[in-house]
Formats: sequence, C-alpha cells, structure tokens
Amino acid sequence: MSAKKIVQEFYKSDALINSEIMKNYLHPEVILDWNSSKGFLQLKYKDIIDLTSQMERSYIRSKARVSHMVQDGNQVCVRYSHFIKTVENPREEMLLAHFFVIWELKDDKLFRGFQMSQLS
Repeated sequence: MSAKKIVQEFYKSDALINSEIMKNYLHPEVILDWNSSKGFLQLKYKDIIDLTSQMERSYIRSKARVSHMVQDGNQVCVRYSHFIKTVENPREEMLLAHFFVIWELKDDKLFRGFQMSQLS
C-alpha cells in the first residue's frame, strides 16, 4: 500500500480519539516534533498514545478535513482542519485547530512526523 493511502486511512479513521486504533498506525519508534500553540513538543509512542487517551475521554467524535495531501516517496505532507464533538455538547461540531504535518513512513507505519498547529 502506498504511503499516501496509509496516511489517508489514518486521517479517515478515529485514530485521533481512539488509542487502540492509533496503535495500529504508529511505528514503535515513532517521534513527532510538534510546534503547537503551547510551544515545542517532542512526542514518542507512549506520549502519542497518552494524548490520544486524553482526547478519547473528552471527545465523542473527531473528523479531520484534509485539504491538501502530497506524497514524495515515503513522505506525505498533509494540511487539515480537526473538528470535534465534545461529551458536554455532542450535537455541535467545533473546529479544534488547523494542522500541517509531514509524515515519514517506515514499515507502513507513521515513523517520523513534523507538525505545526494553530488553534481556531
């Protein structure tokens, strides 16, 4: 399967709010460098799973609306907006943030990521 197809499936799945699904996409040695509104974070496998578990408790629905996706070999660049529905307000879809990420895949898993985000 192509790197682009794997990344497409990742963002179409509930991986962003389901740690069990997330585990299927992450390489055991994954590292994500994230420039967020809170500053720079470097997340490894356990950190990403922990973050996903936190989101799992707060959100009942998650949708990544991808506007751009470009593949170059085993690297895929993605621009998307992340929408969520909260436990407290399940009827209203809210924009969480805008993201741009470059993923490098290894063994058909997300291996190295470079991400920037901006809160809505």
